Amino acid sequence: MNDTPTLRAADGKPALNRRTFMMTTAAGAGVAAACGAVAATPEAPANPHAGSQATRVTVNGKPYELALEPRASLLDVLREQLGLTGAKKGCDHGQCGACTVHVDGRRVASCLTLAVKTDGCAVTTIEGIESPDGTLHPMQQSFIDHDALQCGYCTPGQVMAAIACVREGHATSDAQIREYMSGNICRCGAYAGILEAIREAAPQMRRSEGARHA
Repeated sequence: MNDTPTLRAADGKPALNRRTFMMTTAAGAGVAAACGAVAATPEAPANPHAGSQATRVTVNGKPYELALEPRASLLDVLREQLGLTGAKKGCDHGQCGACTVHVDGRRVASCLTLAVKTDGCAVTTIEGIESPDGTLHPMQQSFIDHDALQCGYCTPGQVMAAIACVREGHATSDAQIREYMSGNICRCGAYAGILEAIREAAPQMRRSEGARHA
């Protein structure tokens, strides 16, 4: 027996009663839930290379073909994609020099260099300056000989900047070396040893590189 009172509108037709209202509400909720389930269905994975830019670059003599995010820094690509962790992330603002590498022979702060801008270029990092037989670069050996480091964190950038300093012709005096190495900060204060190392390595580099290009 249906004991739910049926309300009637003014024209005598049955109005919405409580049971009808509850049934209608439940049905609507079911439809909404079904629609929500469809909307929540995960889409197919996005193309990981969507929006990336093809970049061909030679790093330490080895050619690479990379799909790079346009905003990726050269430092992050070297460290995270190529596993070359010699260049260090110090300030990430181009102010400390710990990330110094060479691009086509010129020193750059790799944290401020877009990796896609190296398309067609040759990049050299600290991992690529020793001789094929494993002999250290004269600048590396000189840093060791003069104890031009303490914690060592800035040393790869210091060495790369020092090599560039000599090749640029800016290592002819102590004052000039200090000026052109001022972009590389050593928080341990090993500046005296760094100066001595560059002073000693400069003529060795000139002789070896002069003979190589003779």
